[in-house]
Amino acid sequence: MSVEVESVELEVLGRAIKQVQYRHHRTLEVELARVGTTLAQWDALRAIARNVGASAHDLALETFQSDQAFGTLANRLYAQGWIERRSGRGRRIEHHLTPTGLSTLEAGRKIANSVLVRSFGSFAEPERITLLSLLHRILEQTEQMV
Repeated sequence: MSVEVESVELEVLGRAIKQVQYRHHRTLEVELARVGTTLAQWDALRAIARNVGASAHDLALETFQSDQAFGTLANRLYAQGWIERRSGRGRRIEHHLTPTGLSTLEAGRKIANSVLVRSFGSFAEPERITLLSLLHRILEQTEQMV
């Protein structure tokens, strides 16, 4: 479906971005279930892998969740044997992946990559660079909104 556009209503643009995100999330939920995880769980594992030893608060920010929501999620990941918690400085609890958590993360990465290739695989590298640059620009401009 190729669409030629001469002008864009901002509301239509915002909705298109939301539609892409929604489709990614819906597809990932279905496909990640095949490896025994959910999008929220896999995203938390990904955040822990990127931020080894991070606190629950830092990981909540990284995964766009409240501290309470991330705490509940971390409890499930711990119960499944996917993460371990270690004492850090002061009362800080650090989060680390277990080998099983790492295995789940990697299985999810293959699925996520497949979904993203279906969305962005037809874009030439310069188009991907342009899209990413524009999205980063939006993020920079809206950083102070929240």
